[in-house]
Amino acid sequence: MKFSYPGLTDQEAERSRAQHGSNAVASQETETFWDKLLGNLKDPIIIILIVALAITVLLTFLGYAEWYESVGIAFAVVIATFVATWSEYSNEQSFQRLLEEASLIRVKVFRNGHLTEIPINDLVVGDHVLLQPGDTVPTDGLLIGGHAEVDEAALTGESEPVKKSALPAGTADEAAPEEHRLSRAGLLVDGECVMRATAVGDKTRYGQTMKELLSAEDRLSPLQHKLTVLGSHIATFGYVGATFIFLAFMFNNVFLQGGGLESYWAQDIGLIVSDVVTALILAIIVIVVAVPEGLPMMIAMVLAINMKKLLSEKVLVRKLLGIETAGSLNLLFTDKTGTLTQGKLSVSAFLTGTGERFESLEAIPQALRDEAGFALRNNTSAVIDASDPSDPKLVGADRTEQALLRFVTPYLATNNSDVVDMIPFSSSRKFSATQVRGERALTLVKGAPEVILKNCVRRLDGEGKVHELSDPAPLQAAMSKLSARAMRLLAVAVTETPIDSETNALPESLTLVGVFGMRDELRTTSYQSVKTAKQAGIHVVMITGDAKETAQAIAKDVGLLEDDPQAIVMTSAELGERSDDEVKQILPHLYVVARAFPTDKSRLVKLAKELNLVVGMTGDGVNDAPAVKNADVGFAMGSGTEMTKESGDIVILDDNFSSLTKAVLYGRTLFKSIRKFLVFQLTVNVSAILVVFLGQFFGFDLPLTMTQLLWLNIIMDTLAGLAFAGEAALGRYMHEPPLRRDEQLINRDMWSSILINGGLIAAISILFLTSDLTQGWFDGGYAVGTPEAQAKFLTAFFAFFVFVQVFNTFNARTQGLNLFEHLLDNRLFSIIIPSIMAIQVFFITFGGEILRTVGLSFGEWLTVLALAILIVPADLIRKAVRNRVFGNPVTVS
Repeated sequence: MKFSYPGLTDQEAERSRAQHGSNAVASQETETFWDKLLGNLKDPIIIILIVALAITVLLTFLGYAEWYESVGIAFAVVIATFVATWSEYSNEQSFQRLLEEASLIRVKVFRNGHLTEIPINDLVVGDHVLLQPGDTVPTDGLLIGGHAEVDEAALTGESEPVKKSALPAGTADEAAPEEHRLSRAGLLVDGECVMRATAVGDKTRYGQTMKELLSAEDRLSPLQHKLTVLGSHIATFGYVGATFIFLAFMFNNVFLQGGGLESYWAQDIGLIVSDVVTALILAIIVIVVAVPEGLPMMIAMVLAINMKKLLSEKVLVRKLLGIETAGSLNLLFTDKTGTLTQGKLSVSAFLTGTGERFESLEAIPQALRDEAGFALRNNTSAVIDASDPSDPKLVGADRTEQALLRFVTPYLATNNSDVVDMIPFSSSRKFSATQVRGERALTLVKGAPEVILKNCVRRLDGEGKVHELSDPAPLQAAMSKLSARAMRLLAVAVTETPIDSETNALPESLTLVGVFGMRDELRTTSYQSVKTAKQAGIHVVMITGDAKETAQAIAKDVGLLEDDPQAIVMTSAELGERSDDEVKQILPHLYVVARAFPTDKSRLVKLAKELNLVVGMTGDGVNDAPAVKNADVGFAMGSGTEMTKESGDIVILDDNFSSLTKAVLYGRTLFKSIRKFLVFQLTVNVSAILVVFLGQFFGFDLPLTMTQLLWLNIIMDTLAGLAFAGEAALGRYMHEPPLRRDEQLINRDMWSSILINGGLIAAISILFLTSDLTQGWFDGGYAVGTPEAQAKFLTAFFAFFVFVQVFNTFNARTQGLNLFEHLLDNRLFSIIIPSIMAIQVFFITFGGEILRTVGLSFGEWLTVLALAILIVPADLIRKAVRNRVFGNPVTVS
């Protein structure tokens, strides 16, 4: 074995564990199902519903309400809370299982004189850990043997591996420089080493970051904030409406029917008490009716439905309200590597000695392609396993060599050359060289262009012929263009001059094969996705550990800097020189922060939230976790660390920015669905309260009975709420600006629909109740005024009132004039609305004394439906006038 250490004995390990603790990191406390349920029961609308339920139960015991009225409200509460709780809890349990699997990682450690494997959580201070390529650093420590290249992107955001060397003997631990230190969550990409653990668990950098997460602040999501405001408004509306109806009922009984105050007080006191009690019960029922109990249930259902849809789009929603918050985003801070880019270096361009450019291996002329393939295949320190020619395994290759070798994949399967001598790459020489014999006897060189080109006196053309490299200017100009696109350049050359093993100097008289341009290419969907986000009014800021020039080039290619002549690109150092107030001022024009540190992300999130913006943050590394946690909605990348996923509200499984925009679209769809339901339900509430209130002045004590009001509330509120839960996610929603956090849930267009349609339904209802014409239509052949005729008439009125609300669902589900727009895409609507119609026909026919109804003839039903459907053309006229006077609120994509 290359390394051999005695390591700790079992007794020493126990003593170390007792003194310093284990390597287990404190995780965020997981809520139980009941904790989540209790949290959901604190929703403002649910609280109002529970109060309404208590009142209804009390009325049932007093004999003023039926048992099924309480059951209806209880059903709405149970469904709303349990659906939301169970959906979130089941997703959280799945997520916790993933975290538990991660904690079962085993590490190679020297114990009791030999190498063994133990669970990562069992590591203690003083353990000697063997690390090999592909291993994740399991704790903080010092490298005491061997060497390594460590990818610390998860910790620092830097995409380049960092070289680490063994700590010289005699150096004190606390004095050891960073080049000898390893931190938990780093990834060994090359080399082999032994690390001595110096800190474990919560005392590691990783553990300290987790502590910061646990203290992260929480605030209400935009939807929760809006629902809180709406809840108070609905309560006020219900109390005011109940008060007016109580007064109207008493006014009717005292003055219109009782002959005045003196005559009314002269009657039996029992009758007066009965009237007061009836008025109070009616007022209380109006409060119950005013509360849209279907709203929380509809929100829970639409969240659950969209959660499943998003999973098919590679988006895992951990917290259901994270979807809605995503739809309200004003500002999104995003990583570059792996999110906007592919997350791996690849060859994007090849330049010949004349500056001619090719962008794929197949495009390069055959002879020149063969020369480049031979030079790269044989000038590498990597071990190549080409048993699968389409996907060769490359061991020991860094990111640059991986990119070059994968570019020439067809040439990796054959190797007819033997290595005679080689000069390995070093940062001081900036080149590597390999002398081969066999198929061809050549020295192959690759390295930094500024070094290689100095010794190039010849070049190869497309046919493989050698020419003098007399004018390097065209090549230099082409290289400058690639550098401006943030490409890393590497020159490849050949010579017949052998390697000088004594000096390891770069051979003279080189023949240039070509210059390769490499970079972490954009995802093919990134430009369009960023454009979509910008069209949606989301300000996207890229935060990266790359150099300013590289970051600016990527930002330009991805479209971040378009459309804003004042676009600002700055480094972390430049950002640090600005005060908080200065940063707030420039934030609307800030698009890139380069060489960023974790503290920059947390600071930017904090300042954006102080501006009352809805803030999103993407992240994958440990360093991103606090900012992801503190953002209004945190997007963790699927390839990221467990800590970041645990911090996020939404996990983007494929790391793709386009998947993130899908979450925004579904969030906006959810909000649209809520608004559609509110337009429908509040129209029902307004019209019902107006009818009950105005009916008192037209001689109707109860134009709608208490039972009918509660039945209407149960059926319309509960079932219709579900009908709006399956609305389609329309692309045009991404052409609308995001809503402000403090924006009202009900806007002006919604109020116009609620008040105009509610008022119109109430007016038609009063006309229906007082018109001799309608009484003649619905007398059932009995003399007008007889109990039988009155029963028919009031049944017809109840049927009309129910069906006018049903037809209004078509008006509410779209702001546009096309009522059938994407109607069939909402299967729930297509099923539930006909079901409501069928249920109403059945219960009106057989409701009897409970619902104060009798059966209607086929002709009477047709007349009822004809009157009820008038609300549809009436609302179309309202929309047409609105479009002409105020403009069409429907954004056309």
